[in-house]
Amino acid sequence: MEISENSRVWIYQANRPFNGPEQSRIEQVLGDFVKGWDAHGHKLASGYEIRYGRFVILMVDESVTAASGCSIDKSSNIIRQIEQEFGVNLFDRFNMAYRKDNEVVSCSRSEFEALLQQGVINENTVVFNNTVQTKKELDSSWEVPFKESWHSRFFQQSVS
Repeated sequence: MEISENSRVWIYQANRPFNGPEQSRIEQVLGDFVKGWDAHGHKLASGYEIRYGRFVILMVDESVTAASGCSIDKSSNIIRQIEQEFGVNLFDRFNMAYRKDNEVVSCSRSEFEALLQQGVINENTVVFNNTVQTKKELDSSWEVPFKESWHSRFFQQSVS
């Protein structure tokens, strides 16, 4: 199914990369979930992606059927199930991800701040903006240089 660029997205970042068998199983769980994902009995036009082996992305085309509070709760529950099954944290919003060379690296907020102070992370380091709201934003504004991200405002005092 083709997902509209105006579709709503939710991004869950893992605190570690998934290995091959884990990712295959997670794709199976998410595939089964989106097939039956509904809002008050109406099927949601939805999809999912796993990017870079650590970002779980759920999408709903709300021009077809809007996600409801209950349907969003269902998605949170499936993400919690994945967390429990694989011993991974997907809800820590202060788990930071950035690119080091061509690799995606994640670390805690305090580690990220220390790397900024040391100059390991700088204004040109690509970071991941998991606050994007639509598929269009995901495709255009998710991976951005530190200086263009919310990170630069949040960590303003830490930039060396």
